[in-house]
Amino acid sequence: MSGHRTVWITGASSGLGLHTALALQAAGWQVVAGARSFREETREDGVIRMPLDVTDGESVAAFCGRAEEITGAPDALVQCAGVLVLGSCEETTDEEYRRVMDTNYMGMIRMNRAVVPMMRNRGTGRIVLFSSINGLMGIPFQSAYTASKHAIEGYAECLQMETAPWGIQVMLVEPGDHRSGSEKYRYHAAVPADSPYRAAYDSTVRVIRRDETGGSDPDRLGRKIARALERRRMPFRKRIASPDQHLAVYIHKLLPAGWNAGILRKYYIKREKTP
Repeated sequence: MSGHRTVWITGASSGLGLHTALALQAAGWQVVAGARSFREETREDGVIRMPLDVTDGESVAAFCGRAEEITGAPDALVQCAGVLVLGSCEETTDEEYRRVMDTNYMGMIRMNRAVVPMMRNRGTGRIVLFSSINGLMGIPFQSAYTASKHAIEGYAECLQMETAPWGIQVMLVEPGDHRSGSEKYRYHAAVPADSPYRAAYDSTVRVIRRDETGGSDPDRLGRKIARALERRRMPFRKRIASPDQHLAVYIHKLLPAGWNAGILRKYYIKREKTP
């Protein structure tokens, strides 16, 4: 791609969305960044920031309408908005499952409904959907997040096939652990002190925090996405993860389900040492 390029980004106030927005701005894109925490329209560091709640259809319409006034139809849409709820399958509530699905999955659908017609009318466009390694495999106590990312994987395949005749390209980004401040969008389901899952849950949360603290560089992820958007043909799937997480995905594909479950359970759920 060359010339004036415009990208709209959701979930751009923190985490991987923020790092992606800054990387694209540095690469010469005109960035319109949306997030719930943006209370008013501002311009800072070459980025236009506007309020956007992807769970609210009126907010999506207002964001897209105003962004189109400023930049015209976008050349690219990058969807990073997401939340994470940690809790057992048994104890995670309907409301918590709905919150995750409404943000991570339905939020993408709302944005695409607004933006795809603009791209279709132009005969070109690029849509980047943030999935996750968890879109390929589950881990303990992330059932809501994992389900939302699996849904995105299937949805993206359908979107790609349907919009290809109008020159629209779709790319799934599957990040592994990154140092991205995910505590800002992480919520914890109620796990009572006497829950039968409590010890396993606490162990898993410790491992998750350790892996994210020592995770990959989020700026590097942003630069990789910027380079992918520059290509004449984007890859449909782009996994951005450490070598051990790439290996985990390959093992998950090759080994029987029971073996995979045993390996992952042993990794995340550590037995307390007894005196």
